[in-house]
Amino acid sequence: MRLQGLLLLGLIALAACSQANGGGGKTTIRFATDWRAEAEHGGFYEALATGEYAKRGLDVHIIPGGPTVNVPELVASGAVELGDGSNSFIVMNLANAHAPVRAVAAFMQKDPQVLLAHPDAGINSIADMKGHPILLSDASKTAFWPWMKAKYGFTDDQVRSYTFDNAPFILDHHVVQEGYLTSEPYTIEKTGKFTPKVFLLADQGFPSYAAMVLAPDALISKNPAAVKAFVEASAVGWKNYLHGDPKPADDLILKDNPDMTEDVLAQARDKMRQYGLVDGGDAATLGVGAMTDAHWDAFFKIASPKGNQNERDAYSLQFLPNPPVK
Repeated sequence: MRLQGLLLLGLIALAACSQANGGGGKTTIRFATDWRAEAEHGGFYEALATGEYAKRGLDVHIIPGGPTVNVPELVASGAVELGDGSNSFIVMNLANAHAPVRAVAAFMQKDPQVLLAHPDAGINSIADMKGHPILLSDASKTAFWPWMKAKYGFTDDQVRSYTFDNAPFILDHHVVQEGYLTSEPYTIEKTGKFTPKVFLLADQGFPSYAAMVLAPDALISKNPAAVKAFVEASAVGWKNYLHGDPKPADDLILKDNPDMTEDVLAQARDKMRQYGLVDGGDAATLGVGAMTDAHWDAFFKIASPKGNQNERDAYSLQFLPNPPVK
């Protein structure tokens, strides 16, 4: 395990020892994110910074993740109370493994996952990527890649490893790279001095949620009020982060991740608003954090076309804010 993972486990252990009873009688919630602090976690940081969690009786500690951190494993093992689910495949895999963890809210209605191509590579659609080398992370190889192979006829010999370094893509006009709508397109433009073509998988029929809250069945059974309070406070935090003053959250993000910059945070918020990642889709009518049976049905139909007996075990709708946060 790399130093990042060891440091995370140390922070979790410290929080468990020093905050077991919470501060001031509040319920302690350790929330593990799926990556280093960034705008994609902005609503959670906003809720923490502005006291939305505290006013609902929660003592929340956000624990940033990284490339070596397995959030579902941390949640399932009880190392943290709640975690950040990156995509619907994670939730489906938990259900298939009969793990006692489920999604209780989705703070991105669209998965920000994108594929990037050079503007002069003759790629005008995802279908045009057939035959091109495609840089994918290990997680993506078992997430959206099988869907892409089935839909577009791609083959495994196209796959190259993406190590979260944009240099191989920038230097090779023939290569395609994965990324997040809110991150890589901007950083590549800054570093490579060109604007990559961006293909958002959600706009190509990929119905995955993102930025989900993962909760263990044990906490749902023991303290459902705390789960509901966390979801409600996070919904308010996300609304305020995108449409209010983001500075409280950004200050905490920059503290947790010194490599982050204000311009990257600002453009990410713009992208989230522009594409309706957080408050578009069902969230426009059902409120921030919304999930629906219909949306999950659509995902499982694509991800598990032969049918899945465990679909309803993957999530719970009982903790969504009522009235909705819009």
